[in-house]
Amino acid sequence: MDRPALLAALRARVGRLERAGAAAALARSQAGVVHLSEDIDAHLPQGGLARAGLHEVLAAEPGAAAGFAAVILGRTGGPVLWIGPDPDAWPSGLVRYGLSPAELVLVRAPRPADGLWAMEEALRCAAVGGALLALSDIDLTAARRLQLAAEAGGALGLLLRPDTEEAGPSAALTRWRVDALAGSGGSAHSLGDPRWQLDLLRGRGSTPRSWTVAWRTTTDRLETEGGTLAAPTRNRRRA
Repeated sequence: MDRPALLAALRARVGRLERAGAAAALARSQAGVVHLSEDIDAHLPQGGLARAGLHEVLAAEPGAAAGFAAVILGRTGGPVLWIGPDPDAWPSGLVRYGLSPAELVLVRAPRPADGLWAMEEALRCAAVGGALLALSDIDLTAARRLQLAAEAGGALGLLLRPDTEEAGPSAALTRWRVDALAGSGGSAHSLGDPRWQLDLLRGRGSTPRSWTVAWRTTTDRLETEGGTLAAPTRNRRRA
């Protein structure tokens, strides 16, 4: 699909979302934050993950990072766009993390410029709850444009990036690293609930912290295990 056709299709979809989601958009704007867990929320200056802002998720393990992103997006309370060169999000699998396929729009953007444009358009739409852009690298100018778009539209934006040697500077409000841990089942026949090593590497108004967390699939809750560590403890690459 060429760019004009993609623009027309997205605008039509956004128009339908706006007509159907005005009340939900108002409720989201009044909420202010997306809540993660009691321990993590207490460490963040606004008492949760700020809406109307851009956040980064670095994938030390791709499946764990996608799951954490789905938990966040599923709590934005509205339609979600998942954008990438070849978006490999599996809607049926993301249900496990509270992200409904009925609220999910997959956008294929082969070129980085197309992905950035689609992300900016999504974040500026008041009817969109959240948007994710999967990409390898982004410069500060482009990131600042996305932050301004999120502030204008009120949506929560996620940048899903690989955990590289040098992630570089960031205009995002927070930067996280997510790695996988063994599940809670204790055997190959029962993997149990997903468990992650969750590191807050950078955040405006907060200091770095690490948590071991488990996503409780039966209750849709993110729970911390063993309290909060003072900072990332293993030999981390520079953030």
